[in-house]
Amino acid sequence: MTTVAALPSALASWDDIVQRLHGDAPALFLDYDGTLTPIVEHPEDAVLTAAIREAVRAVAAVCPVSIVSGRDRTVVEALVGLSGLGYIGSHGFDICGPPESPLRHEVGVEYLDALNAAESTLHERLARIAGATVERKRFGIAAHYRQALSRRAEVETVVRAVHAMHPALHVALGKAVFELRPAIDWDKGRAIRWLLDRWSVAPRLPLYIGDDLTDETAFEALSADGIGIVVADDNRSTAAQFTLRDPRDVQAFLDRLVATVRSTLV
Repeated sequence: MTTVAALPSALASWDDIVQRLHGDAPALFLDYDGTLTPIVEHPEDAVLTAAIREAVRAVAAVCPVSIVSGRDRTVVEALVGLSGLGYIGSHGFDICGPPESPLRHEVGVEYLDALNAAESTLHERLARIAGATVERKRFGIAAHYRQALSRRAEVETVVRAVHAMHPALHVALGKAVFELRPAIDWDKGRAIRWLLDRWSVAPRLPLYIGDDLTDETAFEALSADGIGIVVADDNRSTAAQFTLRDPRDVQAFLDRLVATVRSTLV
């Protein structure tokens, strides 16, 4: 592990990245919120710009691309609005492989009853905290407090109390969010490794770009045989190898990747 501030820029280190590709296009994995779109107060307002959607479309034409999100898979698929991509939702619990692959995998179906019960209690108790909101996903329940930052401790107390009522779940942390998920050893990193291990296409260097604490599992999973790029300008600990500052940098990186693959790698 290192810190974000100690990492080199992926754009400034472009020659190093190209060298690691060894003459082939990567298998690209992209987080959504905070990576392709800025973090916003209301999750429904996180929409792709026309430019970043075109950048994703262009890069998907030269290498396999999968979107990896904490959102429900069907929700992020609708937000991205592009066919020809793989989609991994609910922090890895819902996997739909690239179009050329028949891979489909859901993890944690047996926990849906516990999630349903916890959701009802969370709605009831968090309704008393102004600005706190509950977002239900198929395999998780997010308690957002971005609009109630001063009451973070109260939100956490509620979430942990509900968790104590449902020990089949566990509490995960993200940017201004607590989330209840099935208490099983599964995450974005394991989902990506599951997909890569079963992919029928020729092996490619996996490259992951993400911004959140939940993306650290992907950086760790790919640390030995891939590239991890964290989108951040803070100084937190990370297992990533390179950094980009914001979604505009991500777009610039994707544009450069497309140009490089078209001119020298394919």
